Amino acid sequence: RPHQKLDLWRRAIEFLVSIYRATERFPKEEKFGLTSQVRRAAVSIAANVAEGAARTSTKEFLQFLSVSQGSASEADTELVIACRLGYITKNEYEHFGRELDDLGRMITRLSQSLRRR
Repeated sequence: RPHQKLDLWRRAIEFLVSIYRATERFPKEEKFGLTSQVRRAAVSIAANVAEGAARTSTKEFLQFLSVSQGSASEADTELVIACRLGYITKNEYEHFGRELDDLGRMITRLSQSLRRR
């Protein structure tokens, strides 16, 4: 399982666990709406890193990292909405934002490293 060796994957797992915990407090009526969406985006970040790492070609891995980067942007958008609706605090949003920034930089660095091979 090559993905388990990646710091990026481990950080993405930590992020998604924190998202799951935060969304437990969302209103029940959001269960199939915003709660589901932000959880899916968070899972997608880690899942696409894992799937890409298991591929045999660099080109495929890069494509999965690109999808992961897109999922990070999606999660950020959903967290903006959650903050504006009062489901998470501004401090929580800022914390998640820093985590997403870090994940984004890690994705970018890994992508650049793969391109140099």
